[in-house]
Amino acid sequence: MQNLLDGLKIVEVNQSRGRFLGSRDPALVAAAETAIGSIFPPTYREFVMRKGAGYFAGIEFYGVTGDNFETSEIPNGIWLTLQLRREGAIPLNLLVIADAGDGAYYCLDLRAEGECPVVIYEPAIPATPQHLEKVAENFGEFFLGQVQQA
Repeated sequence: MQNLLDGLKIVEVNQSRGRFLGSRDPALVAAAETAIGSIFPPTYREFVMRKGAGYFAGIEFYGVTGDNFETSEIPNGIWLTLQLRREGAIPLNLLVIADAGDGAYYCLDLRAEGECPVVIYEPAIPATPQHLEKVAENFGEFFLGQVQQA
């Protein structure tokens, strides 16, 4: 959790470099978890509760923007994940949290209990374990690394 808190401090000190929606109602976050079919990992849940979704220095972080999970748009990560699932483009165990470029996504691998690793998933390649490159141990580590790099 400390990595997430450190990342949030960087964002707060450099507010002019980003924009986030702001805190989300716990009932909305619970509805998003129900829609996805999984409880969010602690650091991602904390991020969504505090910031919702948004961008910092050109990096967009997907999250919960509202309760319309059927016809929304980016940065609503719940809508995007459900859309990709309906298209058969992403496995049920992944939750999209950011665009990795070149058609790939940063995703939480929800198969783990508690904190979940962040992986890169490219829809054009089957989602076998050897094709899921782990980039961070959890969302907090991923978020901190992205904002530090920016």
